Amino acid sequence: MLYNFHEMQHAALAPWRMIASANQRILSTPYNPVSYTGYGKAISAACEIFADTTKRRGRPEFDIQDIEVDGEILTVTEEAVLDHAFCSLKHFRRSGTHDDPKLLIVAPMSGHFATLLRGTVQQMVHNHEVYITDWRDARDVPVTEGSFDLDNYIDEIMSFLEFLGPNTHILAVCQPSVPVLAATAIMNEDDHPCAPASITLMGGPIDTRINPTEVNNLAMTKPLDWFERNVITHVPMIYPGSMRRVYPGFLQLSGFMSMNLDTHIGAHVKMYNHLIDGDGDSAAAHRAFYDEYMSVMDMPAEYYLQTIKTVFQDHSLPAGTMMWRDRKVDTGAIRKTAIMTVEGELDDISGIGQTKATHDICPNVPKSKRAHYEQKDVGHYGVFNGRRWREQISPRVSKFIQKHNAAD
Repeated sequence: MLYNFHEMQHAALAPWRMIASANQRILSTPYNPVSYTGYGKAISAACEIFADTTKRRGRPEFDIQDIEVDGEILTVTEEAVLDHAFCSLKHFRRSGTHDDPKLLIVAPMSGHFATLLRGTVQQMVHNHEVYITDWRDARDVPVTEGSFDLDNYIDEIMSFLEFLGPNTHILAVCQPSVPVLAATAIMNEDDHPCAPASITLMGGPIDTRINPTEVNNLAMTKPLDWFERNVITHVPMIYPGSMRRVYPGFLQLSGFMSMNLDTHIGAHVKMYNHLIDGDGDSAAAHRAFYDEYMSVMDMPAEYYLQTIKTVFQDHSLPAGTMMWRDRKVDTGAIRKTAIMTVEGELDDISGIGQTKATHDICPNVPKSKRAHYEQKDVGHYGVFNGRRWREQISPRVSKFIQKHNAAD
């Protein structure tokens, strides 16, 4: 019912959105004298803001076409090398012959598409053979494909590692830190030849008992059945995944935006003022950010609920009680895989110390195979995107990967 109401609301706004877009075009044309007046600019800006914030956004593209390396422009090609029901494994290959470490970037399945890590990919492709998990919108996966939970997530990680072969490194951003660490423990315990050479966990909720954030507190103060009653719904008939139980992306987006509502309102007010002042570059930068930020996907209900219980309520991994397909996950079994953790000083999603806790629950990893880095003055998204990611964090991650690359 909730999902149907959302679709009805979007449909009801469609005529108003069309009117606003038409008025914006009329009021911004240089042939219209009103477009030069303060009144015309104000109304045009308001119409554009309304049309932009109410439009439906689809899956964004990575659109990484080239990079510059040592003054040379190299082309980047993107291809899907594996296609599973809930995930596609994408490969970013830069032109020329290179012998770079293989890097599997595990994107979060947390409401946003993998393209939220565009900046992460764009930076790491400079000196790594980059692959990324491109999770599919659950509303587009037919129910005949079966369910998908945290155990399946771990299965996917291990299957991708087996496909890529030995001496593969992993970079996990936020939520996948837990399943990546679990998969690493299982493969180390089995002495699997494709166990990752190194894992880098960035802003991940390994132990949310440490410096709990607003997100952590919400999960702790509500019983699991509250989430099932209030945020789980069925996909409407108009989508391929009709009748699949999901946690809709639009609900998660609402939750994230409400956490920093003043910031988001202020950003749109700035965009409004930029449009009035004719500052097209600043307005375009704002628009590009929100086109990405507001592009959301649905999550399978069973995955979402199992993650809430395992990661945020029971703290199963740090407590040593996490299970994968009736098998205990023993992080003490990790001996061969090198581990780096990265945190942002101002992270309001995964608090300081939550990711660093990885080292406490992996006591058998040699000191020579450990590293931790805390980046000052960045929040959650600054850990994997932006200037400090490019200039300060990624060089350290690449150096760590290169140090533990078995080909060297």
